[in-house]
Amino acid sequence: MATPTPRRHLRNPLRRNPRKHLRGRLLLTLTVGAAASLLPLQATAAPTAPPSGAERCTGPVRPASQMRIEPCDTPDRVIEKAAKTVPTKGQYAWQQREVTAFTHFGMNTFTNREWGSGAEDRSLFDPEHIDFDQWMRAYKAAGAEQVMLTAKHHDGFALWPTRYTEHSVANSPYGRDIVGRYIRAARKAGLKVGVYLSPADGAELPHAWHKKWLERIAAKQEAGEQLSTVERTALEDGGPPQGRGRYGNGSEPQMRTFPTLVPGDDRADDVAAGRLPRFRAKVNDYDAYYLDQVYELVTQYGPLDELWLDGANPWRDAGITQEYNWKEIFRGIHELAPDTPVFGGPQGVRWVGNENGIARETEWSVTPHTVDPSTVHAGGLPNDSTDPDIGSRERLLDPSTKYLQWYPAEADVSNRPGWYHHPEERPKTAAQLMELYEKSVGRNASLLLNVPPARNGRIDAADVRELTAFGRSVRAVYGTDVRAKGAGPYTFDRIALGEDIRKGQRVEGFTVEARTDEGGGWRKIASGTTVGHRRILALPEPVTARDVRVRITASRAKPHLGPVTLHLSGAARGGAGGGR
Repeated sequence: MATPTPRRHLRNPLRRNPRKHLRGRLLLTLTVGAAASLLPLQATAAPTAPPSGAERCTGPVRPASQMRIEPCDTPDRVIEKAAKTVPTKGQYAWQQREVTAFTHFGMNTFTNREWGSGAEDRSLFDPEHIDFDQWMRAYKAAGAEQVMLTAKHHDGFALWPTRYTEHSVANSPYGRDIVGRYIRAARKAGLKVGVYLSPADGAELPHAWHKKWLERIAAKQEAGEQLSTVERTALEDGGPPQGRGRYGNGSEPQMRTFPTLVPGDDRADDVAAGRLPRFRAKVNDYDAYYLDQVYELVTQYGPLDELWLDGANPWRDAGITQEYNWKEIFRGIHELAPDTPVFGGPQGVRWVGNENGIARETEWSVTPHTVDPSTVHAGGLPNDSTDPDIGSRERLLDPSTKYLQWYPAEADVSNRPGWYHHPEERPKTAAQLMELYEKSVGRNASLLLNVPPARNGRIDAADVRELTAFGRSVRAVYGTDVRAKGAGPYTFDRIALGEDIRKGQRVEGFTVEARTDEGGGWRKIASGTTVGHRRILALPEPVTARDVRVRITASRAKPHLGPVTLHLSGAARGGAGGGR
């Protein structure tokens, strides 16, 4: 990974201050202000072939991003494996980028919808001008270190000139490559960049099935029955879908070579000479189409810093679905982009379980799996990642657990009620965004904040105002430890701490104590369970103290904590850094 460029907005204080390792058994302490050196970055181990024979049960447990649970593993060995499950290089870099700005912009922006049908007239996509640089300025003002664009949403309209469908920006009045211009603007602004590519694709619904479905919907409406959003949108647009009928068409998997070269393909010489990669996969028609689009995005615009694969399946209730071969899709992506974290992919990034931007109070980056995570979307986590408990000892030690992997949470939320821009909606305030920051980034998750541009190709002034105030507030509160102002006592109402996740995530319980007088007694002021990359504790009221310490009450192995930092919120300072 390239060295990040310096930024004016906040970077994690835990990476800027001295650290101290905790020593002892389970009850450990760290007093604020103790100094030591930060460990050098170490490469993390990739999954390796499981050892054979007795080695599987008694040999040393080596750090890796994925672990296999053997039938002979004792409970203690399972916990040791969990403690030594660590991020890949790509995951570690991803977790340092605490805020990502999500950009939902596409056909739905111009139809004023949230979900498209795939039968929209391409002439509807007609922005007169798109100010990509203005988008990036707004995202950076909010403190984002990464941005992500919906290159293709569920309607199947592609924002780049793909070779594999007519339903793309190339055949719209706008006609230009939005993905390319977006990525160039992001990199010019010093931002990392990801791409969202929905596996669902309404434009590729089979035409004969779609015609009969429309007839059923029309009859349902005639009978006075209520239509779903998907049905209503389909009926409004009519048909046929704009693609070639590849989604859920029942085609048999075949061994195919990627990329699929088209007549006159400008990549043919580079592929033949080995300057562009090739790989083979046994997939059906639609999975082949999807992998070809992944290939275009990765090879033409990469390296990508995240690839987002949505799990939506809008037409399941209508009787059609695409049976994705996730194992082959993930293997193909890994061939092309081994260091890119994939949302929903093995050793990638997982959904936090809601679209409110809020992580669990106990959020584990190490998750247990009942099946091989490389064979299913979202790792096969229970109830589509929505369970309150996703990584406790009880989960780890359940007899059904077969694998462990490093799988950090991403908390997605939109700055507006919808994911796409709708003129009548209003953005969240800076104060609301600050609360989300503390309940996502402050709970060992990344905040994925959607900020949708309007039809005029710009982010609304109201959004920019609140985003800027939010970024200013984060910097004002978390940019400096209150102890930097001189000798104590110090007044604070926020406590931030974090583990060196290169060594894994290990802390299961801790308390924070303070003492007001030198040599006086300690009193408990806060407590928590998991720490992970970053944990922020919001106190109910400000505390004034000379010393603060953290006591580790439960841990899966020797914990590796960074420094504890103390902060005073804008509300406690009388509204400093507020939203308006």
